[in-house]
Amino acid sequence: MNYIATDSKTDLETEVDKLSLSNEQLTTLAASIDIWAKQLGFQQSSIIIPELDQEQALMQQWIDRGYHGEMSYLANNAELRHKPLTMVPGSTRIISLRMDYNPPAKSALSVLKDKDKAYISRYTLGRDYHKTIRKRLTKLAKIIEQETAALGYRAFVDSAPIMERAIAEQAGLGWTGKHTLLINRKAGSYFFLAELFIDIPLPTSEHRQKNHCGKCTACLDICPTQAFVGANILDARRCISYLTIESKSAIPVELRPKIGNRIFGCDDCQLICPWNRFSKITQEEDFNPRHRLDDISLLELFNWDEATFLKMTEGSAIRRTGYIGWQRNIAVALGNSKGGKEIEQALKEKLKQCDSLVAEHIEWALEQLS
Repeated sequence: MNYIATDSKTDLETEVDKLSLSNEQLTTLAASIDIWAKQLGFQQSSIIIPELDQEQALMQQWIDRGYHGEMSYLANNAELRHKPLTMVPGSTRIISLRMDYNPPAKSALSVLKDKDKAYISRYTLGRDYHKTIRKRLTKLAKIIEQETAALGYRAFVDSAPIMERAIAEQAGLGWTGKHTLLINRKAGSYFFLAELFIDIPLPTSEHRQKNHCGKCTACLDICPTQAFVGANILDARRCISYLTIESKSAIPVELRPKIGNRIFGCDDCQLICPWNRFSKITQEEDFNPRHRLDDISLLELFNWDEATFLKMTEGSAIRRTGYIGWQRNIAVALGNSKGGKEIEQALKEKLKQCDSLVAEHIEWALEQLS
């Protein structure tokens, strides 16, 4: 990639000259990028130069309080998070984009109410979003490159020390709700974020959205494990998404009954959010449910051996938890299920040959069911 240093106004002017693009052409190019992004399946894009002083300070406070739990990587690369453009030398702008993912799936509430069914967070029912979005970002970059004859770029999808939510908020893609997720007035919160770093000094288009949460605290109140210390402050160590995906340790005993049948992630704070009545079902087929994961029994999933798990989660973000984590999570959910001889027998059989971490949770489940 051919990155060109653009640290001053003179450098920017030199770069524009080198590309033979006038200010008018840069403005036209910026407008075209938004059109191309939509053609590639993104619902919104915005070009910014990030200023993240306040966001970096708040994140550091959050880390200092230990709210990040085992996610030690969040405490690393503080300077890169603060000054993201330095991550890719020569970059002068970030194109921030969002892609809706709300899938055409079985009603989330109906699955949550059925204690014998497995609840899997809506964002991971289909193909791994990293793969889908990175491919589209690269296509967008190639189109820009063809139009300009020269472009240095790098695409990111939740894959680097980037405060993407803060960047997207500054870019005008939404506001941060009290549940710490980005909310868009026309699309709710069921969307992914992505960034394309470029070395062309395009006109910026950021326009911060007003926060429309008002006095509503529904997302804070509904949290099964009361993971929110306050508005906009999440203690990840109590969050079901963290416990079932990021954490590799035993799930705290006092939190296990509260997890219910959620085996990979949790959407409660989004399901209750009034703004998600504006969320639209995605047209992106990659995000459609695979292998009946939106309506499948806990017992069927628990009976998967590791080979089946790897086969059925190929190309899926679910693999992040690993087979041991998967079994651990389902064991807890079975302990919260309606129970019955078939479930108890499956737990006892698995107990004969399983990892010690899984065994601990199976024993807890059997005790709960007895």
